[in-house]
Amino acid sequence: QVQLVESGGGLVQPGGSLRLSCAASGIIFRAYAMGWYRQAPGKQRELVAAIGSGGITNYVDSVKGRFTISRDNAKNTVYLQMNSLKPEDTAVYYCNAVRGGSTFWGQGTQVTVSS
Repeated sequence: QVQLVESGGGLVQPGGSLRLSCAASGIIFRAYAMGWYRQAPGKQRELVAAIGSGGITNYVDSVKGRFTISRDNAKNTVYLQMNSLKPEDTAVYYCNAVRGGSTFWGQGTQVTVSS
């Protein structure tokens, strides 16, 4: 059974930082491209950052220079370091794993940026 379990969300003030983690089980983690998506109320889910099985990364323009995605294949975990957080970063953040025609999602973790 495949599981992606996110953690690390919470309430933070503008300008603060959070690190999200996503622990995967039931998949050959190193073979999967991993991504972080987010969905704010009333908006569509959007890709925030992704990292390929070879380590190549890409980011949505709005988070470039502030967010960093990384992976630890030994721990079957992908991370999203979020710095200089803004109120517009408020959303539910979802972990995603993709390989070929297989896609898996985590349950999501809430990130709220507010003073």
